[in-house]
Amino acid sequence: MHITLDGFVAGPQGELQWAQVDEELFDYIGKRIQTGDTALYGRKTYQMMEDYWPTAGEKPNATKHEVEHSTWYKNVHKVVLSKSLQGANLKNTTIISDNLADELAKVKQQAGSDILLFGSPTATHCLIEQNLIDGFWLFLNPIILGQGIPLFKNIENKINLQLLPTTRQFSNGVTELNYEVVR
Repeated sequence: MHITLDGFVAGPQGELQWAQVDEELFDYIGKRIQTGDTALYGRKTYQMMEDYWPTAGEKPNATKHEVEHSTWYKNVHKVVLSKSLQGANLKNTTIISDNLADELAKVKQQAGSDILLFGSPTATHCLIEQNLIDGFWLFLNPIILGQGIPLFKNIENKINLQLLPTTRQFSNGVTELNYEVVR
């Protein structure tokens, strides 16, 4: 998840144009997400992803990133947290609308590797509230917005974190931070 130095994951209206991305970052993220076989989204992020990624790689002027991410997106199991989204016909997609902890535990018990949460600040807030996040994979952007949608809000209990050795800085100034939640 991209984050600003002052802790925002989006501007006040959900803007993301401040997030610095380039081929170096796309290549790195592309390699990293190959280890995940489940993508977790909130409804809004899922709908944005679903509107773009299934066919993005098929366009005549598609970039390397679009081709690779589109292929991954079509194959990955998607889990969507939503009380309003309906869709028994959604291919390779599970909707969780209640009993979040129990339903997510079922997903975790399935064969596979990492479950990666993409964007989705509202879903992230809900998962943090219920202590359901095992780690934070953040891309710290060298910008201060001053206002926006925070990554952390209404935290009632402290969350202990351990920095993992995969931290690195990219040439565009973005710093990757990987934290494991210490329980």
